[in-house]
Amino acid sequence: MSQIPDFIAVIFDMDGLILDTETTYVHAWQQAASELGYTINKTFCTSMSGLSFAQVEEKFTEHLGAAFPLTEFYRLSGERWRTIAEQEGIAVKKGAYDLLQVLEESQTPFCLATNSPEFNARECLRYAGIEDLFSVIVCRDHVLQPKPAADIFLRAADLLQQPIQSCLVVEDSLTGLLAARNANAFSVLIPSITEIDEQMQALAGLVLNDLCELSLLLQGK
Repeated sequence: MSQIPDFIAVIFDMDGLILDTETTYVHAWQQAASELGYTINKTFCTSMSGLSFAQVEEKFTEHLGAAFPLTEFYRLSGERWRTIAEQEGIAVKKGAYDLLQVLEESQTPFCLATNSPEFNARECLRYAGIEDLFSVIVCRDHVLQPKPAADIFLRAADLLQQPIQSCLVVEDSLTGLLAARNANAFSVLIPSITEIDEQMQALAGLVLNDLCELSLLLQGK
């Protein structure tokens, strides 16, 4: 297994990396679009992995036209998403619990850094039952610019009281990898629902299959 450079702290993305929120969003978006008379496929939905709400809104408008009723779509999709989350919960990604335990045992600081607004991020963590696992969370509304700008990761490093160059950034999307590069941080790519393309491969400092592999790597196994 490949090696990683020395690091002092770890910064995690949330959607698609720690939580399997993307599956619930795709279902909710497709249901809401259908009720409004539109069809969106899974490929289009997954293409928005890692994007901020403003970027998602722009892609919907580009894909479905200026007449697409975004306000009504957000209301419907929000209702559908909460129904799904309340009935099924949100799954925690394989290996997340073990990895966080490894970091806690080694007294390695870690945090979440997400393009989601804080209200939505904490709502997702609550539906997943892990709202108490992260004492530090950096969200879209805490910074001037979302990923792929460096702001969220730089803010996370400040809160962890570590230089960003000493932080390991763990991501699952192109947007996150670009943000890590812009922040001058070493990135580990653990893909979720999007396929790895050449750009992602080139940006990532290391590519792993899942959080279990990262946990073993950090333990030197």
